[in-house]
Amino acid sequence: MLEFRHVNVSCGRTPILNDISVIFNKGEITTIVGPNGCGKTTLLQCLNGSSKVTSGWILLDKIPFLDLPPKKRALKLSFLPQIRTIIPSLPVRTLVEHGRFPHLGFSRQKSIQDREIVENVMRFTHVEEYADQFTDTLSGGIRQRVFFAMVLAQNCEYIVLDEPTTYLDLAGQQEFLEMFLQLKEEGRTIILVLHDLAQAMEISDRIVVMNRRQIAAVGTPKECLEQGWLEEVFRVQVKKFMDGEEAYYFFKGK
Repeated sequence: MLEFRHVNVSCGRTPILNDISVIFNKGEITTIVGPNGCGKTTLLQCLNGSSKVTSGWILLDKIPFLDLPPKKRALKLSFLPQIRTIIPSLPVRTLVEHGRFPHLGFSRQKSIQDREIVENVMRFTHVEEYADQFTDTLSGGIRQRVFFAMVLAQNCEYIVLDEPTTYLDLAGQQEFLEMFLQLKEEGRTIILVLHDLAQAMEISDRIVVMNRRQIAAVGTPKECLEQGWLEEVFRVQVKKFMDGEEAYYFFKGK
């Protein structure tokens, strides 16, 4: 279980996040949604140090997460940020192998198991055919798969992804959603930021709704609909369509 307990983030005297308390249950997919600028990315960046926690605690399985050395944190939780300003000029396989660094000793010599994990995650993310190509020559969608493979190569139980379907076409987005569901079946804990509310409704066990740099609501997709939280925060109307046993949601601005 990952828990934010009364977390505050400030930049100088300007508050960025206010009294954030939320629990991400182990083995579930939890999606964070909210309007632009509400603090979703800042919340996740508390986990990799990009956003500095000024007060409060983050606990991972009851252990103060931020007190752990960076290498131990990287053994427990992997994080794919929203924006990467530098795309390394490295072959895909080499970049994915970077995900194994927290597991390697001082010499950084990779074992047979390390290499097997790298090959497995490249197959899982469908980037094995690009293994010898340089990452900076690939399309944005393929790059996103490569970085996802690198995150998976860390082999962590907790996987945190900030807008992971960016740069992907509709088919690519659906493939990513299916990968998240497969990872959940393996017992992984997935924490996402998504802008597409319909996708969040489709794959999430729970949804964290943020607004004005605070947690506005937390609940299952069903609870979010029944309580009208999404309609209130996003100022939208929700339409539900049924196709056999499948439910689809359409969100329209009021």
